[in-house]
Amino acid sequence: MTSRAIIPPGSGVPLAPYSPGMQADNVIYVSGTLPFDKDNNVVHLGDAAAQTRHVLEIIKGVLEAAGSGMADVTFNHIFLTDWANYGAINAVYAEYFPGEKPARYCVQVGLVKPGALVEIATIAHKRA
Repeated sequence: MTSRAIIPPGSGVPLAPYSPGMQADNVIYVSGTLPFDKDNNVVHLGDAAAQTRHVLEIIKGVLEAAGSGMADVTFNHIFLTDWANYGAINAVYAEYFPGEKPARYCVQVGLVKPGALVEIATIAHKRA
């Protein structure tokens, strides 16, 4: 098995010891992605839809840096801080996955920084 870290150009420094993504053969694992700017500040405070869009754009960038894309996503792990935001998160999520939807789960949790409303981790299988 061959593997490599995926770090898109312009990425901020992670809060902990991890890479934004890892590719192992044709599988790309995207780390839990939060609505952070390059300085690890939470963006779009109080707006779950805008935070979800921000997170999915970061994920899209990691996948594109690996030569893949959102159509290759097979599984998402979704973490939210309040079920009241479930509808807003799903509305944006559906825009990024218009055809067949990836498998996923969604759980309510506490996130690493106050103000973050959503975190998503992704698995994609890059097409040959």
